[in-house]
Amino acid sequence: MALNMQTLMLYLLCWAKWSSSMEIPEEAFVQERIQQPPTITKQSPKRHVVYPTDDFIIKCEARGNPAPHFTWTKDGKEYDPSQDPRVITTINSGTFTIKNSNGNLKNFQGRYRCYASNDLGVAISEEIVFITATIPRFPKESTKHIEVEEGDPVVLPCNPPSGPPPLNIYWMTSKIQRIQQNSRASQGLNGDLYFSNVQSSDSRNDYLCFAHFSRTRTIAQKEPISLIVIPFALPNDTESPVNDIGLSAANSIKDREPRFLTPSGSSSKITALRGETLQLECIAEGLPTPQISWTKIDGDMPKHKATEENFNKTLKIINVTELDDGKYQCKAENAFGAVKHAFSVTVEAAPYWIKKPRSKVYFSEENAELECEVGGQPQPRVQWKVNGKPLNESKPAINRKVSQGVITLTNLQLNDSVIYQCEASNEHGSILANAIVNVLNLAPMMLTPDDQKYIAVEGKIAHLHCKVFGSPSPTVFWLKEDMETALEGQNYFVHKNGTLEIKDVQREDGGFYTCWATNILGNGTTTSMLEVRVATEIVFPPEDLMVQKSALAQFKCHAEYDSAFENDFELSWKKDGDEIYSDQTEDDRIVMDGDILRIIDVSEDDEGMYTCVARTSLDAVTADAKLVVLDAPESPEDLELTSLQNRNVRLDWKPGNSHNSPIIEFIVEETTFEPERWHEKTSVFGNTTSVILQLSPYVTYQFRILARNEVGKSHPSVPSEKHTTTSAVPEKNPKNVKGEGTNIDNMKISWEPLKPIDWNGPGMKYKVSWRRQGANTTWNEQIVKKHHHFVMNTSTFIPYDIKVQALNDIGPGPDPKIITGYSGEDIPEAAPLNVAVEIMNSTLIKVTWSEVPKEKIRGHLEGYKIVYWKIKSLLERRKRYVEKHVLTFNGQRSHGMVPGLEPYSEYGLIVMVFNRKGDGPQSGSIHFKTPEGVPEQPAFLQIANFAKNSVTLMWGPPTKPNGILTGYLLKYQLINDTEEIGALNTINVTDPDTTKIVVSDLDTSSKYKFYLNAYTQAGPGKLITEEGTTVMEGGIRGGISTQGWFIGLMCAVALLTLILLIACFIKRNKGGKYSVKDKEDARADPEAQPMKEETFGEYGSLESDNEDKPLKESQQSLNEAMKPTGSDDSLAEYEEGGSEGQFNEDGSFIGQYSGNKEKDAADENGSSIATSPMKA
Repeated sequence: MALNMQTLMLYLLCWAKWSSSMEIPEEAFVQERIQQPPTITKQSPKRHVVYPTDDFIIKCEARGNPAPHFTWTKDGKEYDPSQDPRVITTINSGTFTIKNSNGNLKNFQGRYRCYASNDLGVAISEEIVFITATIPRFPKESTKHIEVEEGDPVVLPCNPPSGPPPLNIYWMTSKIQRIQQNSRASQGLNGDLYFSNVQSSDSRNDYLCFAHFSRTRTIAQKEPISLIVIPFALPNDTESPVNDIGLSAANSIKDREPRFLTPSGSSSKITALRGETLQLECIAEGLPTPQISWTKIDGDMPKHKATEENFNKTLKIINVTELDDGKYQCKAENAFGAVKHAFSVTVEAAPYWIKKPRSKVYFSEENAELECEVGGQPQPRVQWKVNGKPLNESKPAINRKVSQGVITLTNLQLNDSVIYQCEASNEHGSILANAIVNVLNLAPMMLTPDDQKYIAVEGKIAHLHCKVFGSPSPTVFWLKEDMETALEGQNYFVHKNGTLEIKDVQREDGGFYTCWATNILGNGTTTSMLEVRVATEIVFPPEDLMVQKSALAQFKCHAEYDSAFENDFELSWKKDGDEIYSDQTEDDRIVMDGDILRIIDVSEDDEGMYTCVARTSLDAVTADAKLVVLDAPESPEDLELTSLQNRNVRLDWKPGNSHNSPIIEFIVEETTFEPERWHEKTSVFGNTTSVILQLSPYVTYQFRILARNEVGKSHPSVPSEKHTTTSAVPEKNPKNVKGEGTNIDNMKISWEPLKPIDWNGPGMKYKVSWRRQGANTTWNEQIVKKHHHFVMNTSTFIPYDIKVQALNDIGPGPDPKIITGYSGEDIPEAAPLNVAVEIMNSTLIKVTWSEVPKEKIRGHLEGYKIVYWKIKSLLERRKRYVEKHVLTFNGQRSHGMVPGLEPYSEYGLIVMVFNRKGDGPQSGSIHFKTPEGVPEQPAFLQIANFAKNSVTLMWGPPTKPNGILTGYLLKYQLINDTEEIGALNTINVTDPDTTKIVVSDLDTSSKYKFYLNAYTQAGPGKLITEEGTTVMEGGIRGGISTQGWFIGLMCAVALLTLILLIACFIKRNKGGKYSVKDKEDARADPEAQPMKEETFGEYGSLESDNEDKPLKESQQSLNEAMKPTGSDDSLAEYEEGGSEGQFNEDGSFIGQYSGNKEKDAADENGSSIATSPMKA
């Protein structure tokens, strides 16, 4: 491709400004032999501590052309490893291995330095300090016994052996359990265990100090220390341990202001090194345990670097700089005083680079400038060297000038290649840098192969490489096919290494590109081809999820990509940046199915940020979604009781993890007298971390807390420490004090005993007081431990004033309230008078009476009872009944309603009052008669004979006529299977004894329906119906009863029944037995069964017959004629007082009653009162 002359001239003008600041790349050595001075590429650490049991390698590697030659010095003197039979050297390397045969590593201790040299110069390593050490061990010693009095301070020494850092100290028991530390007892920086004040629980004989040296993988164990805490004894009591009161007194004597256990004195001077961590420590003793705080006296505490650790006893400042110089102060304080200690901190520094000399490749006749500027405290000593020798010992150079840390070289020539070293040191360390001056003339050398193909995606960045080396450094520019000018614009950028960067690649950016590299010695080119593809895109990214624990979480992520990536596309998932592999999901709980990630049985560990990664070989796009797992909160922690008072206490705690659902409330539970039974005491809002709890005297409390959020409740926290309140007099008296007799001559005074939490002290008792009400007498008193007291030899049902007072060993409780109690009851001694009956209707009466005087009741009035019984039906002369019924009316009243009676019957009743002791005497018996009622429906209705134009009807009288029958009413009508309904015809039967009738003038072969009901003076009863069809001309058509075979069958049945009856009679006369129940059932009278009101008015619609069609013209007249004539009395009268009976929806009475079955020879004056009362 021809280069535009204008472009070429532009770059030729830039030759004067070329920069030669570059190193020779590795590829240049492969293509052409280019000389380069040595460069140290690898060396051992500056300080090595090793143990005599291991072999040790001292490393030194370098590169250069020609290949470097290696030499060593030890402690400043020449040392040739290849001549030492105790070491093994490596070919073409400065590295050698020291074999630890017979523990000869100690002979190799010293300071080593490596020299790598070739024809162009000498490079040197930093000094390597080689030290051998022994395995750290505690000195042998016997078990140490330390005795200290309770409340005093003590320090358990560790004194770990010396060894290479880092060193970690652990205090443990013989069971390898860590000694619990807190603000009272903690470990110092020196490894000692400090107790600000000891408690009896600190006594143990197995305090073990372990020293862990991680670099040597060594753990050293100190012999156990036995700590014996002697209980404090009062001055006049040295023989026995103190009790609770004595301990309180002991603590008051031991209380003291703080004093520092470390450091000593009032001030200290501390030197810290720049870049390291500064730790200042203050540990104080005192009682109560002192609290430590930190301040910087002459400035602000360093932000983001200073932290307080070890229960605020250590101030830690990381990455110390000179700005952290100054005065720091710790303060130990308790209720009895405070003590302070000041630290004067000076920050010093090992040498560090401010300007480090750099290696460069220079073109001939260029000038070079090497700068070496260092910092440090104390100020480091700086020394220049050339090819490993001090500058003042090397041959002078006429083009070299040295001034204030700068070496200037002018008019460099090809033979001026050299290596300079700048080394700085002070008491804290040293640093060294090799700076190579490599003078080289070279035309552009194209290191990137020609005809490279690149693929990029739209919207992304493409990089076309053009690696080139030359001296002076070539200028690089790019051309696109069919273009004569260099690429320029916002979307194109050429990096210093020659790479062309194309931003926001588009389709039109595809094609061929040419890289030009040129300097004054020549130029070179390389070509590249760029192919542009469609960018991958996530069109449906996953969405954030909030899922309850154990539920299912499902993310969906759908991506689109260039078809050229069909076999190269991959959709994967990450969690918190870590790849999720399909073959690493446990128990198939995490499933990746196409573009769906499914997590089954979600747990807390699944919470995090999930990333969908849509990846091809050229691009990758991501979309994030957050999974939040909701769960019940964790238990609150660190329960602490403060502000301990006798009647209240403050409870503080730290909330547990809320698991992404805010805590709604904290539930405080307590246990008192039953250690494992917890009861809710109170609850507070979820943003609260303390509560004041009200306490009762003489109770040992322990508390625990549960947290609740929308998901559920946490497990209970670890219980708090126990707190016991002192005794006091009772604050409550018993409740539900009652006085009532168990016999007619006593009174039992009883009450609810106080719960133990209300005792308030030991020796719980009750003072019972009573006196006869209204009598001006003194109180009778008795102190008891039980929950009741009997007063004997009392009169019947006498009111008493009663009071019960709680008292304990501290004293009596508040004055109790006076209540009224009664001595024992006796049954009432008088019957109700003026008993009268008012007939309400045929089934309901109202009974009235005069109330029994209060003094005659001789007890608590419970109510009145009406006992009633049926004497006979007025239709029967000899029948007698013995079943009696009882209605109970509670409370004070003088009347009651008695429902459910049978019409046209004679009844008797009595009334009596009753109290808690029993029933009083009965009133005189009252007899009354109920009026007639409407009858029940006839027993049966049937067609006895069918004729051509007539039928014969037969029926039975009602089972319960409920009065004197006055006749029957018969109605009938034609109901053929057509829409036409015949007119309703009526026959009035005035003779009540008639049970058969012939209905004439009927149509031949027609279907009729017949309706029959009976009458009394009270009105018509319920209907009974029957249907039948007249016979055809010349034939017989009728019911089954007219058939000959049917008549024969009925005669046979009658004959068999007669034979059976004769057999039973003979067996009975011979003493045979049969069921009593069968006998009773056979003799039972229908009227003796429980009474039930009949429902009237079923003529209301003839449509009730399933086989009938609707009546038309005659329907209205039938309804009017058959209107029910039952009682018009309102049921509201029954409901006086709400207790005089209950009724079903059909009006029938619901009550409790019982009675004996009827007997043939019932005595008219006999009684059998039901024992189960019926409340009305």
